[in-house]
Amino acid sequence: MRFETVGLRHFGNIHARGEQAIGAFWHRCILSAVWHWRGRGVVVMNTTNFDGQWTRRVIERLGFGTAQGSSSRGGLRGLLVMEKRLAEGHDVAFTIDGPRGPRYMAKPGPAILARRTGQPIFVFHAGLEHAHTFEKSWDLFQVPRPFTRAVIIMAPPIYVPRDADATQLEAKHAEMQHVLERVRDLAEGWFQMTEAQRNALRAEFNGT
Repeated sequence: MRFETVGLRHFGNIHARGEQAIGAFWHRCILSAVWHWRGRGVVVMNTTNFDGQWTRRVIERLGFGTAQGSSSRGGLRGLLVMEKRLAEGHDVAFTIDGPRGPRYMAKPGPAILARRTGQPIFVFHAGLEHAHTFEKSWDLFQVPRPFTRAVIIMAPPIYVPRDADATQLEAKHAEMQHVLERVRDLAEGWFQMTEAQRNALRAEFNGT
């Protein structure tokens, strides 16, 4: 795969401030995301069921850490592990509508973790020029075709105040949902855009 990263400065700025990223991305692009971020020690939430244990072995071989839990069971335990990993200096990440959907409905884990730790939410999406989409899967899962071009669009970080009340937390969750939808639409439409349209987005996200 030949990746172009748009907005990489946002990820770099997080580390430059001495912070760690709480990644959030849609389950649909997990294969592309895992390949792009491999070997960096990112800790990802991993479901405790049988399929999740098989997935854990795969992603750990690619250089990821795992926190055992899910939105349906073990979620609090997983959040506590991710909080500890952030304190140890690791980035963490969520497939935000996983493990079983509903598709494109963000779960609250990153916003809760951001409030508890003061670390920012980092939203991104991977778009592919050529891919096979599993139309009958709940997430419309994509498998990149060999040697395809790909783009990852990375949004500015979202901060949640440590003293945020329930209303503020919900507002931050809604902001995350909106940004997830925007970078998805931009990344998946990237290869249908004109070069002028792509250049405008490069200027916006890269700050040029």
